[in-house]
Amino acid sequence: MAYSKVEIIHKYFVVPFMINILMFMTLVSSRPLLTNIKLSSPPNRTTENNLCTDTLCMKTASSDYGKLTQELPFGVLQPLSVSDIVRLVNNSYTSSSPFAISARGNGHSVRGQAMAKDGVVVDMSSLNKNNNNNSNTGIRVSGNSSLGFYADVGGEQLWIDVLQATLLHGLAPVSWTDYLYLTVGGTLSNAGISGQTSFHGPQVSNVLEMDVITGKGDLITCSKDMNSDLFYAVLGGLGQFGIITRARIVLDKAPNRVKWFKIIYDDFAKFTKDQERLISVDGFDYVEGSLILKNSPADNFFSPSNESVISSLASEKGILYCLEAVKYYNDQIINTIDEELQVIFKVVNINSGLIFTKDATLFDFLNRVRDEEILLQSLGLWEVPHPWLNLFVPRSRISDFNQGVLVDIISKESLTTGPFLIYPINRKGWDARMSVAIPEEDDNMFYTVALLNSAGPTVDPSVIDNQNNRILEFCNKAGMNIKQYLPHYTKKEEWMKHFGAKWSVFKEMKDKFDPKMILSPGQRIFNSD
Repeated sequence: MAYSKVEIIHKYFVVPFMINILMFMTLVSSRPLLTNIKLSSPPNRTTENNLCTDTLCMKTASSDYGKLTQELPFGVLQPLSVSDIVRLVNNSYTSSSPFAISARGNGHSVRGQAMAKDGVVVDMSSLNKNNNNNSNTGIRVSGNSSLGFYADVGGEQLWIDVLQATLLHGLAPVSWTDYLYLTVGGTLSNAGISGQTSFHGPQVSNVLEMDVITGKGDLITCSKDMNSDLFYAVLGGLGQFGIITRARIVLDKAPNRVKWFKIIYDDFAKFTKDQERLISVDGFDYVEGSLILKNSPADNFFSPSNESVISSLASEKGILYCLEAVKYYNDQIINTIDEELQVIFKVVNINSGLIFTKDATLFDFLNRVRDEEILLQSLGLWEVPHPWLNLFVPRSRISDFNQGVLVDIISKESLTTGPFLIYPINRKGWDARMSVAIPEEDDNMFYTVALLNSAGPTVDPSVIDNQNNRILEFCNKAGMNIKQYLPHYTKKEEWMKHFGAKWSVFKEMKDKFDPKMILSPGQRIFNSD
């Protein structure tokens, strides 16, 4: 039986008995998509009161971390179980008037990618909130001789909770994002990258199996060997083919501690050369890089005296480059770890003399951004617009990008203090069958550049957006063939160029698994201008 949009509302939202039918009809008729549709009577049920239309949940679902876009949905589904989501998608698919559906994790998209204008946003966090004991019941650690160790994790789970749950077993995932308060389903829909990517591949390369609700309302288990077309399409698929409700994540034995290095350069060529060396040899477990500008805020990694030296040098040079590297280790080698690191540094011939070291637990290192978040929240600087621009840049053009963008635009204009990240990634960890798009040049590595701007009282987000557009225009005119990571386009032609040779398969998978184009309209891929 096909359901109309209004019948969906009745199926999932029980009107409190204090509100009469006339008031409800007035509310519904105010929505332009639902005029002239006959209402049926509310069901005599109180157990499915999980489609929320109150002010708070609607406001939350109509915004995100970017604070740049606002799209009002018709309602927000707060599922008690996966079957609630299945039923919702199935009802839309079988309806004569399908409505848009978007899964929302922790709301960290920056351009409205998880919104559904006049549709239904699925609040995935409700699955976790409704688990017994409100804790890690959606995370199950297992292992066997053929698969090794793994964790079956709900798509709604935060990576910080996955880390805490797996550490109890002396295990941990091998690939991370810099910020852990993101959902598993959210990062797997993009790629999931950080400094571990060169050594273990992105998060999408460390998944054994998934349960996915397609745009037809089918709940399908998929893997490399079972329903593989769906498996590869969903990984990096920007939510276009299904909603991830479970992922089987690869685990490995977790180290106790880390040696954490930051190395300062004023020469970009030496900086990139050393980065590329460190991701090409065994020894380290994480490598990233960043810019230090003359107005960059203090970094609590450095002592006050070291911070003063670095700040003075940045003021003199205008721009510095910071290589960040981490070596995992266990208590058993605590007495020999420094000697091992000296051997590694000698082999790769590190050029800089400004090397700073810190020791930390694995948890504190992986959760390092949390302290910064708490500080910014206390200063009222977390909930501000974030006009971010994330790019994959071909290795062959990274020097041109440095001069044309990092030096001539970012450093000279000094609109914000970032952070601005830049580091190479080994191509070998990426599976070409996955939907995620990376530079197509035939090279063994490419660079990721994250321009993580925050607007504030003195900087309008439109000013930063204008800068971002000039950066993209520079790259286009220079023929750099960059790819956006966490992409944002408004025209179909731009999306076709983004996916390149993958577009035909991407479109084929959309037709197969979401033919009515119900899922993730906020990406604006199949509903662009």
